[in-house]
Amino acid sequence: MATESNSKQSANQSDGTDFTATGFDLRQIILLYVKGVAMGLGDSVPGISGGTIAVITNIYDRLIFSIRAVDQVAIKNLLRGEFAAAWQHINGNFLAILAVGMLSGLLFSANTVLYLLENQFETLMGFFLGLVIAASFLLMPQVSFKRGAHFLGLCFGIGLTVGVGFIEPLRAEPGALYLFVCGAVAISAMILPGLSGAFILILLGAYELMLTALVEFQIVTILVFAAGCGVGLLAFSRLLAWLLRSYHELSYSVIIGMLLGSISVLWPWQTVLSVYVDAEGVEHALQTGLLWPLNYTETTGQDPQLVIVLAGLIAGATVVYLLQRVFAAKK
Repeated sequence: MATESNSKQSANQSDGTDFTATGFDLRQIILLYVKGVAMGLGDSVPGISGGTIAVITNIYDRLIFSIRAVDQVAIKNLLRGEFAAAWQHINGNFLAILAVGMLSGLLFSANTVLYLLENQFETLMGFFLGLVIAASFLLMPQVSFKRGAHFLGLCFGIGLTVGVGFIEPLRAEPGALYLFVCGAVAISAMILPGLSGAFILILLGAYELMLTALVEFQIVTILVFAAGCGVGLLAFSRLLAWLLRSYHELSYSVIIGMLLGSISVLWPWQTVLSVYVDAEGVEHALQTGLLWPLNYTETTGQDPQLVIVLAGLIAGATVVYLLQRVFAAKK
C-alpha cells in the first residue's frame, strides 16, 4: 500500500499541479496542453523524443508514475463500475489532456516542423540544441556528480544515446511476434530522453513495414504493433517508476547524460553518410557525420548560417529558462 501511495503522490505532485477527478484549473489545463503539443512536436524530430520534452517541461516523473498507475487497482475499480475512482487512480485528467496535446502536436508537425526540417534544418536544430543544453544545466544541480556512481550514470547516458547512432539497421522480415516486440521497444524508447522511436524502428527493420501498414490500413499489423506498444509502455513505466523512486539521483544522472548525448544528433552542421529509403521511395538520413561550422561550406557547399543558428540556440535556451521561472513562481 505504501508503494501505491508513493506512486500516486509522485504522479499528482511532481510538477506542482493537481488534476483530481473534480479539480480543474483553466490555466493549468492550457499549460499542460501546451506541454503535450511540445511533446508531439518533439516526437517528429530526430534526436528529440516526447520523453526529452517531458524532462524539459518538468513533468517527466509525473508522466511515468501516472502511466505506472494503470494497474490491478485501476482494473478492479473498472470491473466494479467505479469509473471515477479508476480515472482518479491513474491521474486520468492529466493523461487525457497531455494525450490530446500530443496528438495536436503530431498533426501540427506535418505542416511546420517537417517543413522546417526540410528547409531550415540548421536553424531548427540550433533551437532544439538550445533547449537540450539549457535543460541539462538546469537539471545538473539536482544530482551530486561528486559521487562516482552518478558520474558513471552520466557517462552511461551519453554513451547510450551516441552509441545508438552507430548501430546498423536489421534487414529481417518481421513476423507477428517480432513486430509485437518492436512495438514494445519503440514505445519504450519514445519515453526515454534523447531517443527517437522512429529511428529505433528503422534499426529494428520494422519502420517500412509499419509505414506501409498505416498507409494501407492493415488492421491486423497495426493491432499487433499497438498491443506491443501498450505492453511495453506499461512494463517499462514500472521499471522507470521503480528507478525514479529508489534511485532518483542516479536515474537523473543517466537522463542528463542522455540529453547531452543527443547533442550529437541535434548538431546543426551534418553531412549524410548513409540513407534509408522508405516504402514511398523517399530517402532519409540514417547515419551522419558532424562538421565544424567553418568546414561546413567546404564539405556541403551550403551556408552554415552561423548567426541564425546562434539565434535559434539562444531562443531555445530562453524558452527553457522562462519555463523554469514559471514553475519556480508556481511552487
